[in-house]
Amino acid sequence: MKPHTPDLTITLGVDAFTPLWSSSEDRSLKGLRVGISISESPSEGYTKHHLSPDHLKRLAQDIARHLLARSATILYGGDLRKDGFTQFILDEAIVLKNRLNTDDIHVENHLAWPLYVADAEVTAWRAKYNSVMKSAEHDIPIGIKALVDKDNFLNPDNAKNKYIWSRCLTEMRNESIKTSDSRICAGGRLSEYKGKMPGVLEEIHIAMIKNKPIYLLGAFGGVVGEVCETILSGSIAESLTESWQVFHNAGYRDLQDTAKVEKQQADYESIKIQLETVDIEDMAKNAGLCKDEYLRLMRSPFVDECVYLVLKGLKNLAIN
Repeated sequence: MKPHTPDLTITLGVDAFTPLWSSSEDRSLKGLRVGISISESPSEGYTKHHLSPDHLKRLAQDIARHLLARSATILYGGDLRKDGFTQFILDEAIVLKNRLNTDDIHVENHLAWPLYVADAEVTAWRAKYNSVMKSAEHDIPIGIKALVDKDNFLNPDNAKNKYIWSRCLTEMRNESIKTSDSRICAGGRLSEYKGKMPGVLEEIHIAMIKNKPIYLLGAFGGVVGEVCETILSGSIAESLTESWQVFHNAGYRDLQDTAKVEKQQADYESIKIQLETVDIEDMAKNAGLCKDEYLRLMRSPFVDECVYLVLKGLKNLAIN
């Protein structure tokens, strides 16, 4: 329920609004399930994009705030570290829940095994956010269940264990994206990841295969910056090739070789074809925007402009 405090705008019959908010929008995205693929890209730094890491944090917080205020459900895949992106999103959810005095705040945190085989600190962390967060714990893929003890944490410290992690992360991403209506993507680390390819890249790849509306915010660097560069130029960015990934990630060749035995490796040729041939006008239409708006979204470093364009697209999807 909303607060019972009298609102002068209601008394006067006035709809107060800003470029990002109107009082008539508080349930405009209700029922829409929006996946967020936003994570830091530590290797980029200020020198390439002239944006500090806090800029990406502000983007995650602002997007979460606006989606939750409009009654959308946010789906996010598992960052359980203190001060990680999940925490920034959940802190926004708690602030909004308390301010609006409502239980209609929805965040789903999707976790691959063994991320939910938690220690006491992580268990306490999850309990803290229980009022605004639902944890979706995804099972171990059938093909590798016999390789692990599901009740004990597995360290990704050799090729076999990294392969198991990669299969579990792919399973979680497939299931999470399948149950979402759209995906917002920004940043994303290009190295030092736990899956079979950079996580945000895999989520973009799966979302495109499933023909989900995708919002690509390229000016914030990282994986999404390289994806946008590829789409705009029609030529694959070097960092999205297998040779670059092998050179910049210790043990990655061993992981790929282990995965190839089961035909579960990262297929960079498929990603190359997918990104080089994508039609921007079709992507824009699928996301509820015109081509010019989508191009602005891919290039703009301004948080408010990106949030405005994403909300415009989502509202068009909700209406249609």
